[in-house]
Amino acid sequence: MKRLSIFASTVGGLALAGSATAGLNGLSYDIIGSDLVDGTYTVRLYADVDAGDRVDAVYGNTDIAMSINMIGGASTYQNTTYGGPTSKSINSAFFAIVPSLEWDSYVTIGCLYSDGTPFGGNALQDIGIDWSGFESGGSANSTNGTWFVTPADEQGGEMGGRVLVGQFTIYGGTGDYDMEFSAGFQGKDASGTTWNAAGSALIGVPAPGALALLGLAGLAGRRRRRG
Repeated sequence: MKRLSIFASTVGGLALAGSATAGLNGLSYDIIGSDLVDGTYTVRLYADVDAGDRVDAVYGNTDIAMSINMIGGASTYQNTTYGGPTSKSINSAFFAIVPSLEWDSYVTIGCLYSDGTPFGGNALQDIGIDWSGFESGGSANSTNGTWFVTPADEQGGEMGGRVLVGQFTIYGGTGDYDMEFSAGFQGKDASGTTWNAAGSALIGVPAPGALALLGLAGLAGRRRRRG
């Protein structure tokens, strides 16, 4: 599988009252493949942080809404039979018999699957978010919900200055971008000080010229035909 880090779409540093903002430098995503599920491209979304920092929660509240918003008729691939909305629902033991499960769309902190890859375990929890629209391929929004780990859980720690917060396999829409992601983030810096910040990203396939340089001209052609 060829993983391609194309570009980052970031807005970071919107502080909550009385909170430190160090820790969240923005959001970025990698396009890790096209047609892993027919007609889609798959991205992994990361919170970018400083060395030694961690992310403990992604949330929405009355100050910062959590939104996974599909744009221009785009939708996400969802394996509702074997998968689910978080990485706790992604059982890698089923990949051999249900290959598309590996590319299900879900949110997370750090871990790819329920077995804890690439950490030793997956302690992710979520509360207060209605996932029904997301599980139907659409959007999810919350002003009173979160997915989170505890500060003692290894998976919140950065790897190479990033913490994975979601995987999305996307059927592209008619515009330049297919998904807008925004949320509040809470974590700790290397000294143990808690920080809160808001981050957002627009997700889409880069311009055809950039894709051609990366050997993905076929994916660019599919996007042009959809438009």
